Amino acid sequence: MPVRPRSGTRKATAQEQREAASALAIAGLSFIASEPERLGRFLALSGIGPESLRSAAREPGFLAGVLDHLASDDQLLRDFAEQNEFDPEQVMKARELLAGVPPQGS
Repeated sequence: MPVRPRSGTRKATAQEQREAASALAIAGLSFIASEPERLGRFLALSGIGPESLRSAAREPGFLAGVLDHLASDDQLLRDFAEQNEFDPEQVMKARELLAGVPPQGS
C-alpha cells in the first residue's frame, strides 16, 4: 500500500506501511459500523457477536478480515473508497500487508 514518506523521497519503512494498512482497516471498520445494516451483515458473516467485537478487534488477523469483508462486496468496497477518497486497490494491498503476504517482486 502506498504510503507518503514524511520528507523528501525516503521510502516508507515496513512499520510505516503496516501502520498505514492498519489505519485503513480501522477506517473500514468505522465505515462498516456507521450503518446498522452493514454492521449486522459483518457480524453475521464473521460470527462475531456485538458484545465481543472489541475483544475480537484485538485478535491477530482481525483487521485483515475487515478488509476481506470490504473486498468481498464490490459495491461496499466502492462506497468505502469513495467516502475516504482513495483507490479501491489500496484495500487489497493493505489486506496483503496485514496478512503477511510478501510484496510482488520480493
